[in-house]
Amino acid sequence: MPDTPDRSALLRGEDRSRSGPGAGSPPDQPGFVQRALAGHAALGLLIGGLLYLVCLSGALAVFQQDLQRWEEPGAPEMTAISPQAVQRAIETTLARQGKPTDHAYVHMPTAGLPRVVVTTDNGANYVEADGSYDRPEAHAWTEFVLFLHYYLNLPAFWGMVLTGTIGAMLCAATLTGVLAHPRIFRDAFRMRLRARAQLSRADMHNRFGVWLLPFILALGLTGAVIGLGQLVFQADASARHGGDLEAAYAPIYGAHPAADPRPAPAPRVDRALDWMGRHRPGLPISYVTIEETGTAGQQIQILAEEPQRLIYGETYLFDGAGHFRSTLGLSDGALGKQAAASLYRVHFGSFGGRPVELAYLVFGLALCVVISTGTTLWLMKRRARGLASPRLEALWAVTIWGSPLLLVLAFWLRMAAGPEAPLARVFWSALVAGSIAAALAPSPRLSDWLRQALAAMMALTGLVHWLLAGPLPVPSLVIDTALVLGGLVLALPELGRLARPRPTCERIANPT
Repeated sequence: MPDTPDRSALLRGEDRSRSGPGAGSPPDQPGFVQRALAGHAALGLLIGGLLYLVCLSGALAVFQQDLQRWEEPGAPEMTAISPQAVQRAIETTLARQGKPTDHAYVHMPTAGLPRVVVTTDNGANYVEADGSYDRPEAHAWTEFVLFLHYYLNLPAFWGMVLTGTIGAMLCAATLTGVLAHPRIFRDAFRMRLRARAQLSRADMHNRFGVWLLPFILALGLTGAVIGLGQLVFQADASARHGGDLEAAYAPIYGAHPAADPRPAPAPRVDRALDWMGRHRPGLPISYVTIEETGTAGQQIQILAEEPQRLIYGETYLFDGAGHFRSTLGLSDGALGKQAAASLYRVHFGSFGGRPVELAYLVFGLALCVVISTGTTLWLMKRRARGLASPRLEALWAVTIWGSPLLLVLAFWLRMAAGPEAPLARVFWSALVAGSIAAALAPSPRLSDWLRQALAAMMALTGLVHWLLAGPLPVPSLVIDTALVLGGLVLALPELGRLARPRPTCERIANPT
């Protein structure tokens, strides 16, 4: 993040009033702006690397359903499935697995993911339109990216608390950044990309930060509430429910049914779906959940989307025989419950179709630029003051360019070694090893090398996937095209140098 202004430049008479943080406030008179600037830089250095990973994976997570289709192109797809076929899919899966399970889930075909997936505590598989078994679900790379965003691949509870803390710190860093730059709104459209490197990066950092301010605050606040809310529910569970976390969640997400372990036939999901078809015919159904599966206490939950609402849907509760009981009240209950049900769609951009998803992708990548340029500026200013940190610069290059390169390589590992490959372990081990190697032998060309490698791997991945994956739906073709074009964009500096004619003396010396 931006550091304090360069005093020597001010003494030399260079005009930094429009280019640097803290413009308009003399550095020799430390005050509110200077203290805010110091806080902004400290927060940026503390969370920069992890925040970059969370934002990069979050920009991809917006398209998690498209990525799942892209990763597993051969799974059967359908626009609808009958209640009888869903019943058959559940019964077939439970019989095939042959093991007791507490929960069972059915992902119904939706516009984003037109596939049916049955998941239990023992595994998940795709099914055909008639409910028959097709193949195991194995979108390991997509799941790895999601867990990187949700938990930074840590255990779920502590990982979510950490990412929630990062969300809160993102809001704090944004606010301190605005307070540290009195001219930031006045110069909101002043972009000097052709200026010297430090000035152009300062403009990108400050302008993107202003333009993205509503998005950053919405993203940071919802992420903080979702992540740090785990601590609130955990404390409530310990204080009031004897450590029972499900009881703490019950006022919002519903209570777990009372256990009755007596064996019972398979739940009649077909009857519950028939009821939905008769009484709620206009509502798209996205999920069916069964709790206490195969016992007398089993309960069926059907999640139906509310297309004109921000909530992720309303939950309809049925007993094991498929008889309607009640709704959870996410659509018409207490305002706090409705707000809680709206956080996820705001955070992941799943409330306005493709335009909103594309906006979240662009904004998410722009936020990565803000994070990258912030720390890069700090390192450049240290170098300008004679305090160069080549090791820190190398570590930051590995973070900015090495981590997305490792994400692409993780996809190829999944393709080569199968869905059981330890993607998270390999990713973090390679990132740590690369960081150590870069710190031990820093090179000023490291950033360029990693960017070129990323460009090549992105373009190669899109091209090879398109050639080998077989017939693809439109979203998967778009992903392949975006990878190729993205690789070309990253390679533009090198392509531009190759296109420029060499000086005359060089052509004479090297006539070939």
